[in-house]
Amino acid sequence: MKSVRVWDAPLRLVHWSIVVCVGLSWWTAEIGQMDYHRYSGYTVLGLLVFRLYWGIVGGDTARFSNFVKGPRAILEYVRRLPQRAASAHYSIPGHNPLGAVSVIVLLALLLTQVGLGLFAGDIDGLESGPLSAFVSFDTTRVCAELHAKVFNVLLAFICLHIVAVFFYLVFKRDNLIATMIHGRRSFPADSSPHVRFASWTRLLIGIAGAIFIAWAIAQGLQF
Repeated sequence: MKSVRVWDAPLRLVHWSIVVCVGLSWWTAEIGQMDYHRYSGYTVLGLLVFRLYWGIVGGDTARFSNFVKGPRAILEYVRRLPQRAASAHYSIPGHNPLGAVSVIVLLALLLTQVGLGLFAGDIDGLESGPLSAFVSFDTTRVCAELHAKVFNVLLAFICLHIVAVFFYLVFKRDNLIATMIHGRRSFPADSSPHVRFASWTRLLIGIAGAIFIAWAIAQGLQF
């Protein structure tokens, strides 16, 4: 067996940073620390912007075009899911077709949640998102209500995601948690894949762009 780096450091860092920030966003909202809640939300926004960028110009396993599959591939993978044997390896290892669906849904829910928070406003108008000035007061209230409801959907999907990870750990004997920490997987030496990763230039451009966009939105696009 040969150990191959599958996930690059930027992708892994974004993954675990989102995990931390989602938990922090929930906790700060629960205890009424709205300043920290907003900072956490802006951080999630920047991370999502970078992940979308990285999904276009990042390494092989980060690009959406390489792991998002059509319905036929997804159904075929689901059909083989009850088999205890390890999942088949693709030419570009990374997310399997079902895992790709999970990634897209999670990103969509996170983007929706953050987007609603940016336009949300409370009854007194004291705790409002930075973009709330662009919509009516009634719209800010609707966004606030949906912000709370979508979080419940997001929480349910996160729980489903965790269950799936433990299914792979126990049933498939595939430790996805460890792989997302150190970024490596083992493959037969005679058929180990070659994964290409993005350059430092693309990384720095992505970081700078994500920070700028998150900062500009946090300022209400008024600078």
